[in-house]
Amino acid sequence: MQKGRCPILHLGICDDQVASRTALRSLLERDLTERGSTYCIFEFSSGEGLLHWFEKHIGEIDVLFLDIEMQGIHGMDTAHRLRSQSENLQIVFVTGYDRYVFEGYTVGALDYLLKPATAEHIHQLLTRVFATLQKTSDSVYVCRNAEGLYRIPRKDILYFFSEKRLITCVTTQRSYTFYAKLDDVQNGLDDQFVRIHQRYLIHAPAVTRIGDHDVQIGSQTLPISRNYKKQALLTLTRVLLSQFSSPEDHIPC
Repeated sequence: MQKGRCPILHLGICDDQVASRTALRSLLERDLTERGSTYCIFEFSSGEGLLHWFEKHIGEIDVLFLDIEMQGIHGMDTAHRLRSQSENLQIVFVTGYDRYVFEGYTVGALDYLLKPATAEHIHQLLTRVFATLQKTSDSVYVCRNAEGLYRIPRKDILYFFSEKRLITCVTTQRSYTFYAKLDDVQNGLDDQFVRIHQRYLIHAPAVTRIGDHDVQIGSQTLPISRNYKKQALLTLTRVLLSQFSSPEDHIPC
């Protein structure tokens, strides 16, 4: 991410009142336009609808403006279910009351907006959102496909698989597909991601077994090709040993 430049921002608004969604969207669009930011806003009229959509779109929303008192699933219950699927989603509660403030800490809420929201509060909040994205840019892998743009936590990635120019990123929760070259994917990651085959780029900490000709990641056995074997085994061994070399891992005599 380039310093001083706002990243593409994907926002969600979940409120069962059309007027409230429209008013908040207007404030967000005005501020983001003044910043010169590229953005996309998704709207949801219920917690049920949001949760159903989110199951297939984990990582697509950066910040969610979530009404607390909605018909159907309560906003706080919705937030707990969302948080169980994504720890990176920034949640902002929107409410006409302040009695939920302390409960919001249980889901790591970024902030609260008391209705009606003001342009000043929106500006301050979005500034914090962009600052958080800047800080976490090295901990996520960003990819785009026909469905949208995703920020995938690197720690959740198991491996990448290439089939011609279609890349599949397999994570602990789901898979993402997008068009790219595996060489370019590797160049955008750190040395914890190891090439073991022309088609496979794996996340070394996810490896549970290293064999002579393959590695085990979860329930998957992935091949190590002859051309990559020497360097792959050296790199995998170094990365895996480094996980056990920190001072807190040593038991004093």
